[in-house]
This record gives sequence, C-alpha cells and structure tokens, in this order.
Amino acid sequence: MSVLPPLPPAPHLPGRTPRPPEALFAALTEAVPEGPGALLAPAFAAGREAFARRYYWEAHELWEAVWMALPPASAEKLALRGLIGLANAGLKGRMDRGAAAARILARAEAELTEAASRGAALPGLDGAALAAMRAQAADDSSNDAL
Repeated sequence: MSVLPPLPPAPHLPGRTPRPPEALFAALTEAVPEGPGALLAPAFAAGREAFARRYYWEAHELWEAVWMALPPASAEKLALRGLIGLANAGLKGRMDRGAAAARILARAEAELTEAASRGAALPGLDGAALAAMRAQAADDSSNDAL
C-alpha cells in the first residue's frame, strides 16, 4: 500500500516547472519522530516510492525530514545523506547539469559506501535494492536515457 500522496503529473524541476504546494508532504514530514525510529516513519517509505518513480526533488524533500530527525553522526544519517545525494544527482541529470550530477553522484556513492562499512541499516533497502537505486541515479544523472 502506497504512503505517497498523489503527485503532480510530472516531477518538479526547479526553475522549470511549478513547485508542488508545501502542504503536499506536510502530513508525512511533520510526523517524523526524533531518533532512530525516524527511519520507520512513512516519510522514509514515501521517499523511496517517489525516487522509484523518478520524482527526485520530491524524494529529497521527504527524506530530508527523516535525515534531520536521525541521531547526529549515525551511520543511518550518513546513509540517508547518500540517498538524498542519489536523488539530487538524478534531478541534476534531468536538468541537463551533467557535471553537477557526476560530482554529486560520486559523493553520494562515497557516503553510501562509508555508511555500509559502519553497519548502516535502512528499512526495506538491502544490497540489491540499493544497487538498483544507485544504477537508476547513475542512468538519470548521465542524461543518456532522457
């Protein structure tokens, strides 16, 4: 069952398409608890759904609320920063900003690798799921398929 609210017909591209209303994700982002339990909040799962549908700006917005609620310097906070970076790389690729996308993707990859080495665990994201997300972001950040 989807936790993601109905999305606009097309993903938001800053400076190119209208920004979704602030209230679109408010119910999800305002309900994120502080601490490790933030990863169990519906906002995290909704961000995964938005990412899978290539709504990268929207995924970033949802995940940022979760990232802010995680304990400082935790492996999970670093992993989520890596996921946010994947979303940002995909977004930059869709905006024809290949150099920025490549730089952001490299940083996201490094963060995800370090987080994994520190034992980060993200609900519902095993190695195969993370690899698929990395591949999707790399494909979209290269802009070859767009």
